[in-house]
Amino acid sequence: MNNNVHDMNRPNTNKIERIRAEHDDITLRILDELTRESSITQRNLSNKLGIALGLVNTYIKRLGKKGHIKVTTIPKNRVKYILTPKGFTEKVRLTYEYMHYSINYFKDIRTRIDSIFRKMIASGAKDILIWGDGEVAEISFVSMRGLPLNLVGVVDRKRVDNGFFGHNVYSFEDFPSLKYDAILISSFGEEETQKIESLGADMEKVYSL
Repeated sequence: MNNNVHDMNRPNTNKIERIRAEHDDITLRILDELTRESSITQRNLSNKLGIALGLVNTYIKRLGKKGHIKVTTIPKNRVKYILTPKGFTEKVRLTYEYMHYSINYFKDIRTRIDSIFRKMIASGAKDILIWGDGEVAEISFVSMRGLPLNLVGVVDRKRVDNGFFGHNVYSFEDFPSLKYDAILISSFGEEETQKIESLGADMEKVYSL
């Protein structure tokens, strides 16, 4: 990361915990879909969840091996997936953990955003750009209310006039002509910082979560 970027410490969730959270998320989404449509094909499940067919197959086998689902054959050589009592218990557990994780995640994000805005204000910044249009950007916008900060707009891949709570979403091509005092990167990836730098941004004005 560019050393000039105002960088908050990354969330303290380690790599193993993130992998486990991703695994639990996929498992919960599969169990949800099987609850809604027990005779869904693995290919349709793959398309709905946006994950590879082979990965779906791996998770289905794992759920069957753990006794969370029962696989039965129905007419026309189709397969039906039935959640077992153990599977329903697992679904409830994962739902609870997901809610708990989400609450803590958004609390942590809100705290980080508030800290960054205090730093911006202390530096004399007023006109702010948010880099990236997503959930964190929306939380950032809500957090700005009541603060002496003005949202110039959001920068993302594609321009959308009035596309963010009445503010413009500017494209990367628009960025060099924009006037701003500070930029908040609303993501945790290194790629966005590199993109901003490649577009000629003043990195002293960039704040990263």
